[in-house]
Amino acid sequence: MAVDHESFELLLASVQRFVRERLMPAEDLVEETDDVPADIVDDMKQLGLFGLSIPEEYGGIGLSMTQECRVVHELGQTALAFRSVFGTNVGIGSQGILIDGTEAQKQQYLPAVASGELIMSFALTEPDAGSDAASLKTRAVLDGDNYLISGSKRFITNAPRAGAFTLMARTGESCAGGISAFIVPARLPGIVLGKPDKKMGQRGTKTCDVMLDSVAVPAANIIGGVPGRGFKTAMKVLERGRLHISALACGMAQRILDEAAAYAAQRKQFGQRIGDFQLVQAMLADSQAELYAGWSMVQDCAQRYDARAEAGGGLDRDLSMRASCVKMFCTEMVGRVADRGVQIHGGSGYMNEYKVERFYRDVRLLRLYEGTTQIQQMIIGRELIRQQVE
Repeated sequence: MAVDHESFELLLASVQRFVRERLMPAEDLVEETDDVPADIVDDMKQLGLFGLSIPEEYGGIGLSMTQECRVVHELGQTALAFRSVFGTNVGIGSQGILIDGTEAQKQQYLPAVASGELIMSFALTEPDAGSDAASLKTRAVLDGDNYLISGSKRFITNAPRAGAFTLMARTGESCAGGISAFIVPARLPGIVLGKPDKKMGQRGTKTCDVMLDSVAVPAANIIGGVPGRGFKTAMKVLERGRLHISALACGMAQRILDEAAAYAAQRKQFGQRIGDFQLVQAMLADSQAELYAGWSMVQDCAQRYDARAEAGGGLDRDLSMRASCVKMFCTEMVGRVADRGVQIHGGSGYMNEYKVERFYRDVRLLRLYEGTTQIQQMIIGRELIRQQVE
């Protein structure tokens, strides 16, 4: 699945213009209002951003992983709230249906997801089950042709906007093998949304708790039609999502580095530009080198991902390990770049009138979702040991 080179370059150029002419000028408004203006959301739909990863046969654009990463890199160069509006549709909200869903499920949901008519959210995390996804407690009990689902989900991105959830619930007693993935319409009786979360950064993004009390969901809404496969579905979705987030981290690192370099080139101290001081140059150089390394990792792993897809897919533990390497490095990298960006700005970098202060807070979350840095370390270490003993 990929778009031809000429069409993709036209799309990429359109996204670049959209970011610079439409999104960057609206960053302060999003920060002040904690919301993305409706007219910008409409423009995103017109541009096709809600269907970047969904095949053309279901109404999307059908980008390859490599192409998606290049687009996301551009979108990372503005406030992260903008990408969050459609991010769950492109990634964790829709990919479970696309990867493991039945054809009927794909036909029913994906066209509306691709157009932005339907906002999907991914409901996995719980109050007592975040990184340890296999221990989730939300339970689905079969009752005739329905499952009655009860439990609580936490920090669910786009839940206030969602028309449906890709929701993980326990249908059996075993750990990972007892989890099923459901498509749960958001307006069903028994679903209650919590108060919007007040976060350290990423103002304009929408997250909240989702509580379910005996919510009747048709058994036909199990993704793929077979219970007990939800954990595997979630892991497949997260693998792609980790590359997406890594590309986003690189885009944000580029924006922060641009802001820092521009400031260093015009700010004067001791009668000269601070960019002429070697210690400031060293911070810029370290950021550039780390960004170059991270973006190279993203492109290499995305190309491997596409090669696997062209070969028919299937389990590839080495590729999963590499995706974790990329996610760990890039999200940690952007944190260091943001820290240096504030340092180069000096006291001004601590003031919210400067973009680096905002971005410093925004990028902190990247090291937490789609699996924390520590979870990536466990995946990497476990796979290296497995390769030695098998």
